[in-house]
Amino acid sequence: MENKNPIDKRIIGFIKKHHVFTLATSTDNKPYTCSCFYVYLENENHFVFTSDRKTRHIGDAEKNKNVAGSVALETSMIGKIQGIQFTGLITELEGEMLTIATAAYLKKFPIAHLKDLLLWSVEPDFIKMTDNRLGFGKKLIWEKGNIK
Repeated sequence: MENKNPIDKRIIGFIKKHHVFTLATSTDNKPYTCSCFYVYLENENHFVFTSDRKTRHIGDAEKNKNVAGSVALETSMIGKIQGIQFTGLITELEGEMLTIATAAYLKKFPIAHLKDLLLWSVEPDFIKMTDNRLGFGKKLIWEKGNIK
């Protein structure tokens, strides 16, 4: 799949340096968040994570596929603050994407071999990165289909 609107390499670099995101779901006007280990598939622009179908966040996501998330660098040094917020659609992986995602997930988290993997992906349609190393409050914004 050709990406007609490439994501800034600084955003990609930040995403790939980390491995835990906060996922936010909402159904019936009741928000919920959880933390998940993820692997990022750059070519596909997918965050991939594993979660049981019985969890609240997956139950919510099966009713409302629109989700949000964040990844943050924990630091108390204002000049080093970095983080992303994103929105996108969640899907259960299958077929070729499942094969690609499983290989990447198990490479990053070999311990996951001990568990039955039910893999999901969030394909972002919006990513905003705050990077104070570029200047206080500096934002890098990417939107699917739009160049910002």
